[in-house]
Amino acid sequence: MATIKVLINGATGKMGQETVRAISDEEDITLVGATCSADRGNILKMPSGEEIPLSTNLKDLIEHTSPDVIVDFTNATTCMEAVKTASAYSVDMVLGASGLTNEDISSIRTLTNQKSFGAIIAPNFALGAVILKKLAEQAAPYFEYLDIVESHHEAKIDAPSGFAMNLANDLGSKKDFTRNITEKENLSNTRGGEYHGISVHSIRMPGRVAQHEVIMGTSGQTLSIRHDTLGRDCYMPGVILCIRKVVMQTGLVVGLENVLEI
Repeated sequence: MATIKVLINGATGKMGQETVRAISDEEDITLVGATCSADRGNILKMPSGEEIPLSTNLKDLIEHTSPDVIVDFTNATTCMEAVKTASAYSVDMVLGASGLTNEDISSIRTLTNQKSFGAIIAPNFALGAVILKKLAEQAAPYFEYLDIVESHHEAKIDAPSGFAMNLANDLGSKKDFTRNITEKENLSNTRGGEYHGISVHSIRMPGRVAQHEVIMGTSGQTLSIRHDTLGRDCYMPGVILCIRKVVMQTGLVVGLENVLEI
């Protein structure tokens, strides 16, 4: 059976390390290379004890390892640099970087079509988060008010999270929600960010991995839908699925829900 050769961009970060462990358990996926932002030597040791090339230079590593798929868990800026580099080799990509803008996504879509490779952008790889989004999409048309509250660990560099912005974009594209304007704001920005009447709030503190809650309200009632991430291992089935799917496509797919076709 042919195996899918994977290179992880950002392999020494928290999500990168989790992905290394997950791939080591798969028979049809092989990790052939890894990158990191700082020089940590030229070898990354797998849980099995096997050693693979580690480099700060993505271009050189692509040429050395010839991967089928690059999995990226970096930041938006580094991710876009990686997409431009990898597109020259038409390597399929699974992108989990947070903070990608609509302009970034449009650029990635253009490159996939021009260079004939596949890419999947997943703002959230957790199945439960995808279910939250689908339920919110079904319920939102029946409510006038909508708030999104997201909470992450204190080291997360962007706010709101990529998934919170994905929720706001999708729900806000279907209707404009009501957002009350207070007569007096005793503390600036207390009401959070705003998109099409949706209020978005971000919490950053130790002890949290990720939590997203959609709160909807209308006369006399509210509805809350919440997803809690208790450990990064919950993302791995989604990551592995995307690796297997992306090698069978050309062009860009955005959202795990569209990979799952739910």
